[in-house]
Amino acid sequence: MEWICYIIMLAVPYLLGGINTSIIITKIKTGKDIRTMGSGNAGLTNTLRTQGKAVAGIVLLGDVLKAVLAVLAVRYAFSLIAGIDITDPTSGMSWVGYMSVMMTTVGHVYPIYYGFKGGKGVLAAISAIFTLDWRSAVILLGIFIILVAITRYVSLGSCIASSMFFVTALIFSYFIDGDPAGIINSILGGLTAALIIFMHRGNIQRLLTHTEKKLGEKSK
Repeated sequence: MEWICYIIMLAVPYLLGGINTSIIITKIKTGKDIRTMGSGNAGLTNTLRTQGKAVAGIVLLGDVLKAVLAVLAVRYAFSLIAGIDITDPTSGMSWVGYMSVMMTTVGHVYPIYYGFKGGKGVLAAISAIFTLDWRSAVILLGIFIILVAITRYVSLGSCIASSMFFVTALIFSYFIDGDPAGIINSILGGLTAALIIFMHRGNIQRLLTHTEKKLGEKSK
């Protein structure tokens, strides 16, 4: 029956991650596709710029909820179906949680429901990471907040904070917890970060040309 858990590990986070609150709520409010507005990204920052704080708040809650549910669903599936506690570092199965984080992010970025065109995965990823390992999440969120506070560039904070996921995974999983799957966890963290950074390639180009919008600037 363990094979069922692996299917759940891949499918459930992907399908939950693909539920895009930004697209849904903007469509309900305006009748338009958020991907045709502002920066064209179906994520929190573009929603805030084009739809305002109230709608952005709903998107925030939606993205957090789906990511938390995705990781928990996989965790309890392995526990109830296979009798495996993936949160136990000695089990060697903690990589399943990191795979759940990655698949949640993949689902958000490439949702099957919306023609494989979604958001950039930052909020979904950090919410899933909080559910997986709050220590890594606190550090990554801290890096993000500090960089955005200093530069007011959300994209810069997102890319640099994401790039550190493989480092925090290695430190906490491998060196501190002594998890035999620590190296695998770090690799999965790196792949998740790489996807997020890839999705910010346009932002990176604008940062280099000094045309990137700062936090608080409106998009039409």
